[in-house]
Amino acid sequence: MSDQNPFHIAQQQFDTAADLLGLHPNIRAVLRVPQRELTVNFPVKLDDGSTRMFTGYRVQHNLARGPVKGGIRYHPDVDLDEVRALAMWMTWKCALVNIPYGGAKGGVIVDPKQLSMGELERLTRRFATEISVLLGPERDIPAPDVGTNAQVMAWIMDTISMHRGYTVPAVITGKPINIGGSLGRVEATGRGVSLMVREVARHLGRDLAGLRVVVQGFGNVGSTAAALLAQMGCQVVGVADATSAYSCPAGLDLDALRTSSDRQTVGLLEGYSAPGCAHITGPALLELDCDVLIPAALGNQITEHNAGRIKAQFIVEGANGPTTPDADRILAERGVLVVPDILANAGGVIVSYFEWVQGLQEFFWDERDVNDKLERIIVGAFAQVWTLAQARQVPLRIAAYLLAVQRVADANITRGVYP
Repeated sequence: MSDQNPFHIAQQQFDTAADLLGLHPNIRAVLRVPQRELTVNFPVKLDDGSTRMFTGYRVQHNLARGPVKGGIRYHPDVDLDEVRALAMWMTWKCALVNIPYGGAKGGVIVDPKQLSMGELERLTRRFATEISVLLGPERDIPAPDVGTNAQVMAWIMDTISMHRGYTVPAVITGKPINIGGSLGRVEATGRGVSLMVREVARHLGRDLAGLRVVVQGFGNVGSTAAALLAQMGCQVVGVADATSAYSCPAGLDLDALRTSSDRQTVGLLEGYSAPGCAHITGPALLELDCDVLIPAALGNQITEHNAGRIKAQFIVEGANGPTTPDADRILAERGVLVVPDILANAGGVIVSYFEWVQGLQEFFWDERDVNDKLERIIVGAFAQVWTLAQARQVPLRIAAYLLAVQRVADANITRGVYP
């Protein structure tokens, strides 16, 4: 949707907050760039006997508040600036919900759908080995992201454990339950998104029943958020994934949609049909008449080119960086409220934190306990952001950045500069 450099967008968002906070130039210089960047080029043996080279990255933005946390992305469009931006956003996200992490991110330039299961495992284990110099429960704890899942996390945990000679469950989060994963982790990001829709509606005096919702992205985040919002009484009137987009003014049958997706060998929505539902384009989906728009796919989807045609009354960002700064300004002028990514999709890292704590303690919680703790933290963070936004008369994104950047700046100032 946009060719804007994601790292420049992340820096621009930081600069806005730094200006409003009056950050000292010294601390501003520290926070504006990542602390560590590792680029690796590594070979993987393919099933046909040939060897192919892959490129991957692991970026650590800031470690002042604790070990760094952030997902690993497998996607053909991964590049270093995208990973830098995602790592910076993770720093602010963790600080905003006040968990003791800094931000990191990783990625490999690959289309995982083009690899067999064996090739994917070999790629994962080799990439984990290449970046293992950075990883550890007290140093850097990866998690799933676009193109990766619990099985990929299991391979990473096993690889690091083989290097250490003993099992290290807390080196990764988003693992399967049977090897130390947390109950509630798979649904956590989508659950957090649904809670943010609920809180915005409550603060605006809107009834959830019949609230019309459009969801871009029907992966883990989008499908979970859609299902939970439907349970709350919302009406999902549009949905899309990488292959197809559908509009259904009377409301989509999410069970049928999910069943259709599950029947596909690659889990996509292509080919779905139902009475009253129209097949539309991906760009048209973002401009559907609705109350709530949830971009839960990739970044740079809402730009200056389409922000003026967005009909949603408020946007809850399930993806990282789906809205550009130029689009933000247009939306603000039009009175469209945006719940920013560093708040809206923080449910995943919150429950990843819970998983890490459980792994370190080897004491596991039930799912209700996990969900209750998640709700308390993310709803509390929303209340802080909302209150600050009202007090300073700024958009929610700026309020969220003011809180997050100040916390990270304070930690850096308190620790000082070594040596």
